[in-house]
Amino acid sequence: MTAPLRLTDRKREAIVQAAIAEFRDNGFEVTSMDRIAARAEVSKRTVYNHFPSKEELFSEMLHRLWSSAATQTDAVYKPGVPLRDQLRELLDAKMKTLGDSNFIDLARVAIGATIHSPDRAQVWVSRLNQREETFTVWVRGAQQDGRLKAVEPVFAASQIHALLKAFAFWPQVTLNEPLLAPDKQREVVESALDLFLCWYEIPLDKSSI
Repeated sequence: MTAPLRLTDRKREAIVQAAIAEFRDNGFEVTSMDRIAARAEVSKRTVYNHFPSKEELFSEMLHRLWSSAATQTDAVYKPGVPLRDQLRELLDAKMKTLGDSNFIDLARVAIGATIHSPDRAQVWVSRLNQREETFTVWVRGAQQDGRLKAVEPVFAASQIHALLKAFAFWPQVTLNEPLLAPDKQREVVESALDLFLCWYEIPLDKSSI
């Protein structure tokens, strides 16, 4: 049984949720600590006790964004296992994140806040690339085993993630389109597998099996 949150923890959570809502509704620049305090129904002093600045609140929001995206399958290449099966497992994990409404909501707020700040945008892109490094590791492993053509692993990782994000991230973040239904998610994943493996996979030499 989960222990109930302490009053101070409940107030902190209320502040974070209020900040996310304010950033989403009004943008980072317009949002003030006064507005966040009012929305969280706490004093402004309480807000500052938990977060010294609006930037600290934004950092907390980004931390939650990265944490929600971090529960991915370890991208360890497995010799002898069909590439399609391995890659499907990785893409299914990625699609699970992209199908999380909380992740999409946080991403929408984060992107909106970075538009007018190159420094914040640089942090966002850097963190996003780190989340995709696991797939880069998998590509290197498959190449070393002679199963994938020579291609820059980071380039390949960006390609296949773009195939998913074109349907399950950018339309939802920028156009507020609904999350993909499970059958549509499967269609996007299988199509991405077809395109990626058709171009990069090196077929096994059956005569050596």
